[in-house]
Formats: sequence, structure tokens, C-alpha cells
Amino acid sequence: MRVISKLFDSDKRKRTPKHLDSGESATSSSSLSDATTGSSSLHSSLSLQTLPSVPSLQKIPSATVTVSHSVTSSFKLRERSLPVTCLAVNGGYLFAVSGHEVSIYDRDMCAHLDTFNGQDPFSGTVKSVGFSGEKIFTAHQDGKIGVWKLTAKSGYKQLTTLPTLNDRLRRFALPKNYVQVRRHKKRLWIEHADAVTALAVNDGFIYSVSWDKTLKIWRASDLRCKESIKAHDDAVNAVAVSANGTVYTGSADRRIRVWAKPTGSKRHALVATLEKHKSAVNALALNDDGSVLFSGSCDRSILVWEREDTCDYMAVRGALRGHDKAILSLFNVSDLLLSGSADRTVRIWRRGSDSSYSCLEVLYGHTKPVKSLAAVKDTESDGVVSIVSGSLDGEVKCWKVSVTKPDHSFYTNLVQ
Repeated sequence: MRVISKLFDSDKRKRTPKHLDSGESATSSSSLSDATTGSSSLHSSLSLQTLPSVPSLQKIPSATVTVSHSVTSSFKLRERSLPVTCLAVNGGYLFAVSGHEVSIYDRDMCAHLDTFNGQDPFSGTVKSVGFSGEKIFTAHQDGKIGVWKLTAKSGYKQLTTLPTLNDRLRRFALPKNYVQVRRHKKRLWIEHADAVTALAVNDGFIYSVSWDKTLKIWRASDLRCKESIKAHDDAVNAVAVSANGTVYTGSADRRIRVWAKPTGSKRHALVATLEKHKSAVNALALNDDGSVLFSGSCDRSILVWEREDTCDYMAVRGALRGHDKAILSLFNVSDLLLSGSADRTVRIWRRGSDSSYSCLEVLYGHTKPVKSLAAVKDTESDGVVSIVSGSLDGEVKCWKVSVTKPDHSFYTNLVQ
């Protein structure tokens, strides 16, 4: 889940961030033709060189792997075709965001069920959605985090915003609780001073990052802010948290930082700074067991970081190349990595047994940058994944992708 460029934001702001995740190219090199399709596009992706100092992990997909896809549904969230800024799946429901409105759909039927936050345009664009228990958290342009709950009588009802009034009252009287956010302006340390760009949820805690360069950690049970960390030197665009509580933040300062609690400590400390990208980091994703981190940047590359036995953090293993514009979104599902780009495509990558990666398929159809992705593995059909992509063209597309692996059982029986 990740930050949309202010160039495409519906909220007019006086300053422009240093990160670039819009439809404009992040580099000066020529673009690949959108008309390139099929195997030629997969082969050409191997020759596109970004970050030449990082080795490529790609190989040509095996001919024995069969990939098929189809668009099961395509729809606009709003009549004015405002950009789709966020997608999230929770159970059987799809949450899709356009502007300040959050729309809920039946995930299987893609039928619209409800919309909330439609009456509060002043909070600005909703940039991320997270879930903890029965609570729903929404990150907003105005620096607030909305807390919602589905009720039997009123539908989706807003419980409060973070930081809560009680949290503010506990701290406002003491000068030590204020921090300098800009010249001649101070705020409580529990407040975000700029747009909240991404949320992550793990083990009862909410992790929020912002253009104000900070990472804040909230306890979901009582909605109190437990920590605030000056995480980067520029806007923070992405956050990911592993099951063991290790936090990864990606920033417009081109760095990824790793945060963890030292043994016996109650607060997170900086464990490592990962520096290989040559431009703003827009998106982060972890594999299922948290041993592999993927990062996407305006430099058009996806870097693969793997945990080393000799340390507690990640080391770069290689790069996945193929997109010819900025990487805006990443999503890991099962053994597949999905990437959405300003080049208007979605790519599907799979890791092989030799730790190399193959681009199995390129999904075309959006007319503007692909800003958000979500996916769910089909529990009834092996190798089938349902993918949802949201674009700045205001359209949501639902895809059904089937990856068929070769069946060697016949030959095995012959040998026996």
C-alpha cells in the first residue's frame, strides 16, 4: 500500500514532493512501445537496463509453464473518473478508494455494497486502508487516520480519528510533548504534520508513515500512539511489517530503513539502512514468511532483498527489470509478486527453485498509471489467483490468472 503523486492529487497543495510516482517517466530513457505484446514483451524486458550495478535475477519463463488470464470485471468508482488511490481486500470484501470516498464491493461478484466517508471531503484523499479486528483504518491527506466500524443500524460508522481527543488531552499541557515541524510551528509528537501515505497492521498495532518523514506506531485496542520516529530525510511513501515485528519504511530519499525492538527494549531502533535505489522508493512488499523484501522505485526497478544468516536485516540479491516507467505498487500473493507501474501495465513475477525470477505475464488494459494492487489466492482451484488493479484512469479491473505447472507424475510412474 503507497503514496500517490501530488501531481495527480485532487487536493491542491503549494509544494511538490520530491518523489515521483505519476504517469511521467522517472528517467530520460525512451519508453517501450505499448503495442509490444506476448512473448516479445517478456523477452525485451531482459534487455532494459536500470541500476546496472545490481545483477538481474530474471530468466526467460519456462515453456512448460502455462499462464492464462481474463478480465472478469471492469468498472469506474465514480462518474468523474477520479484516480483510484487504494485497493484492499478483507475477507469477502473489496475496499476501493477514489478521492475521499471508500467504496465496498462483494469481492466475488464485484457488486457495490456500500460507500463511506462520502460526506467528509475536507479530510482530503484517502491514501491507504488497513484492518485490525473489527476496526477499519483510513489514512488521509490532512494527516489524520480515520477509525471506522461496521454497525448493524448505521452501516460503516466513524468511531474517531487518530490521534484521539483523549490522547491529545493527556499530552497537550506539557511542553516536552511538542516537536518542531517547521519554522515557528510546533505540534504534539503524536500528530502527523502532513499527509499519511501508507498503513500497515501487525499483531494489534497500526504503523503509519507520512510526508512529514515520520513513522508512528498505534495500539489498536485503545487507539493510543505508542511511538513516533523521525524515520527519513524526505517524505515516507511506503511501510511493510513482517510477522516478527520488523518494520521496513521506504522514502523519497531513496533509502529503505529497517526498524526493530532490541532485546529488552520497548521502543524500535534503526537496525539497517538499505541503499541501492537511485530514485524515490514508492512501494514495498514482503513474501509470506518475511524472508524476502521487494522494493519498487521511480528508477523503474524492483529490487529483491533477502535475509542473510549472518545478520538480522536484508541484503540486496538482485533486480527485476521490465517496466519502463516508475514502479508504483507491489503485492505478494503465494509465490507470485505483482507490480503496477506508471507504464500502465501489471506484471506477474514468480520465483523459481534456483532463486531466479520469471515474468510470467504482462496485463494490459489501463489507460493511465496503475496505482494500487490487491490479490487473493483461489482456495478451490490450484494455481488460480484473483487480482484487482486500480489506476489513475479511475477504473478498477478484476483479473483471473491461472498458472499451470507441468505434471511429471506420468513420467514418474513410467520409470517406476
